[in-house]
Amino acid sequence: MPDTRRNVVRSLGALAAAGLAGCVTENASNDASGGGGSDTYTVGTGEYETTVEASAFPETLYFYCVQSGWMNWPSVMESFEGEYGVAVNDDDRSSGEALTHMRSHENNMTHSGYNGGYTYGIVARNDGFTQAYKPQGWEQVPDALKTDDHHVTATRRVTTAVTYRKDIYEERGLDEPETWEDLLHPDITQDLALQTPQAAVGLAAALSINNARGGSMDDLQPVIDYYGEILDGGAEFTDNFLAQFSRGEYATFVRYDYSGLDLKYNNEEVAEENVGVALLGGENGNQGALNMPYGYALLEDAPNPEAAKLFMDYVLSLEGQQQFLDAYVRPIRADELELPDEFIDSAEYDRTEFQVDYGALVDQQESIIQEITRGAGL
Repeated sequence: MPDTRRNVVRSLGALAAAGLAGCVTENASNDASGGGGSDTYTVGTGEYETTVEASAFPETLYFYCVQSGWMNWPSVMESFEGEYGVAVNDDDRSSGEALTHMRSHENNMTHSGYNGGYTYGIVARNDGFTQAYKPQGWEQVPDALKTDDHHVTATRRVTTAVTYRKDIYEERGLDEPETWEDLLHPDITQDLALQTPQAAVGLAAALSINNARGGSMDDLQPVIDYYGEILDGGAEFTDNFLAQFSRGEYATFVRYDYSGLDLKYNNEEVAEENVGVALLGGENGNQGALNMPYGYALLEDAPNPEAAKLFMDYVLSLEGQQQFLDAYVRPIRADELELPDEFIDSAEYDRTEFQVDYGALVDQQESIIQEITRGAGL
């Protein structure tokens, strides 16, 4: 097969990861290069630093929400197994489903760790399911993206973005969107797809729009009014739109930045040049692209904590972090890595991106979802 730009991007990512190979082993192993037997590894940071024995590792490590369907986890899982001889179970659960499973097994934990939405990790912490641990690399994680008690640590982050068909926009004489107000154009709302706030990505979109229009977590009327306008214009709230986007039935959808970039560069259904991905702000200069972190936590009284700690260290190592870039997910240690040119320009993140108090979001999440859903009639 001849080289396409997609193939070149994959190859460059693989080469970059290969260039970092061995750094985890060198930092974590006392006397061997991994793979079982009597090997011993140093894991953790500061007061949590300890040694673990490979002889205690299971054949398969169970970690909530580490799954092959997203964020290039297959590459991370394969690399970890190749280096340390421990397979990671492909756990096909959402963050909410993982939390439900924890609650139903609180007296008999089946998984060693949680990996998923950062706010859901805080909920798990609040429910008493997690324990403190500082993985290697913990110091490089921004303070706002790790809990003070060392229970939950962000490992990567994604940002609300709009993905659109550039070829269809050109046919309709539409400019690339820069603000959420731009999406109110009737030729955009007529086939705009987004998700309800019951989904984490839908909640992030709602808070993004609300912030862009001057709202806050205590004032949700701006997004409620906005949803009323786009619904009147033909927009649809649905979880299933990627196939329709590829066929041109939806010209625009709202999700995360990595979703659009991965579709643009790692999908053969739509020509690369026909996919645009944009971060949006507000007409008055307000930021309108919520940054949502994803992370992990070590579970309390869970099996195989030794292997779980080693896996957490690996995910936060530069070798592990590099592999998120291959799916256009920004790792939490992105400042130490070179982002591919295909990423959205950093100036656009500066213009549009914002964060919230994630602890406060946990406390208010259900009431926010209910108010938006009722107010907009979703």
